[in-house]
Amino acid sequence: MQLARKEVYTIGDIYALPEGQRAELIDGQIYDMAPPNTMHQRILMGLSAEIRDHIKKNGGTCEVFPAPFAVFLNGDDRNYVEPDISVICDKDKIDDRGCNGAPDWVIEIVSPSNSRIDYGVKLFKYRTAGVREYWIVDPRKKTVMAYDLEKEERTDQYGFEDDIQSCICEGFVINIERMLE
Repeated sequence: MQLARKEVYTIGDIYALPEGQRAELIDGQIYDMAPPNTMHQRILMGLSAEIRDHIKKNGGTCEVFPAPFAVFLNGDDRNYVEPDISVICDKDKIDDRGCNGAPDWVIEIVSPSNSRIDYGVKLFKYRTAGVREYWIVDPRKKTVMAYDLEKEERTDQYGFEDDIQSCICEGFVINIERMLE
């Protein structure tokens, strides 16, 4: 008995999608992306601005890129993601297409349709690709899971009312609840 062949997609398939259709590619599998809701966008814009302002104020050289922004994680044609927020400190990774390699810090804002991917598939993928810090912001649960991927034993869960400190962006602390006021 012969097993059915599993379709493996490439970045070329992502670029061939109809105009306006967004998807990500992880290990050759396509994951469609639903349009973000209003709360998602509020969190995205607030966090991006706060992180960027903190970096600028402190003379940092990292750059903040909100979605849509292409990240070619592994230097192959089977992995393409658009994290909600990418913080990249190595300027050599950035070109006109996006980021080539792992961003230093990735933030994903959970939508009901993608929670399994953010908490499982992407956590594994970001860890193995070399992302140093990964946050999963869940607006429905009002929680933030903060993973220090350089120190695998450190994972912290916060509520939106808590002060959350970045492990790689020195001195950066945010309170999501206050940010949304």
